[in-house]
Amino acid sequence: MAKYSKGSQQKVKRAMHEMKKGALKSGGSGKTVKSRKQAIAIGLSEARKQGSRVPKKKTAVKKKAAPKKRVAAKKKAAPVKRRATRKKAAPRKKKAAKKRIRKSM
Repeated sequence: MAKYSKGSQQKVKRAMHEMKKGALKSGGSGKTVKSRKQAIAIGLSEARKQGSRVPKKKTAVKKKAAPKKRVAAKKKAAPVKRRATRKKAAPRKKKAAKKRIRKSM
């Protein structure tokens, strides 16, 4: 069974011929395509837009980080529970603030 349909094969073939002639341009920048792989990618991209049967784009596979080695930890004594103490807020000075406002007027 063929990997690509006839239509997509023709698109890639046409893109390769254009690349060899120096007539194939990349989409974004408009520069001349020089690599064979890029020419194939352009042909497959055009085939996808046309609706031909083409395998999905390959994406990068993320590597999983190696599991960390666990070091035997020393047993600690159970922490002593302490009561949570809240700091009291400083008393507000309402009267002094009002006097300042009156004096400035």
